[in-house]
Amino acid sequence: MERSQIVALMQYGHSSISKLLFDYYARLGLNETEMMLLLHIHRFIEDNHPFPTPAELSERMAVTVSECSELLRSLIKNDFLRMEENQDENQVMYETYSLTPLYERILQEMFSENESENTNEDGKLYEIFEEEFSRPLSPMEYETIKVWLDQDKYKPELIKSALREAVISGKLNLRYMDRILHEWHKNGVKSPQEAKVYGEKFRPYQKGKRPNSKGKEDLPQYPNINWLDET
Repeated sequence: MERSQIVALMQYGHSSISKLLFDYYARLGLNETEMMLLLHIHRFIEDNHPFPTPAELSERMAVTVSECSELLRSLIKNDFLRMEENQDENQVMYETYSLTPLYERILQEMFSENESENTNEDGKLYEIFEEEFSRPLSPMEYETIKVWLDQDKYKPELIKSALREAVISGKLNLRYMDRILHEWHKNGVKSPQEAKVYGEKFRPYQKGKRPNSKGKEDLPQYPNINWLDET
């Protein structure tokens, strides 16, 4: 291949396509032909030709003009593609295609997946608490855990770590766990691994702890982290 041909290929340009399109089109119910049509529209838009005709699209695909027209109608009807009216500087109206609905559908799918994962993880967290308590949680206990998750933004794995600390310490109540979580948060502890390092750093302070004058143990300033070792 001659240098001039190589230069011509390099100058021909590249199309920038989000990986999300490849990751999510099947989950959205699009087939390969529909997705390829959308990619061709994307390419036309990049080339400042935002409203290609069915004939122009068909030339680049293995579908007829009639089939291409039907695909376009279906994509618009199912909210993957939108036709928009615009106006140029001379007040002349013109139409364009927009892929915004497709990207919005992808975002909705992503958020839906995240919410589903979070819901499942939160549900398992409540089940773990009930197993350790050997009883159903009270409404107030449910609300306390919900506050930890939604308002305090404590990670479920860190809450489970606080639960294990309470079990080992024989203080199976949410007030004790709340104090542990508060201490960790105050000292920048965000994961069980960080809690382990934090505990090892302050472990010597734990050994001399004694009951207070009323015969009750104070809530710990530095939680005991032995239980964080993976089993």
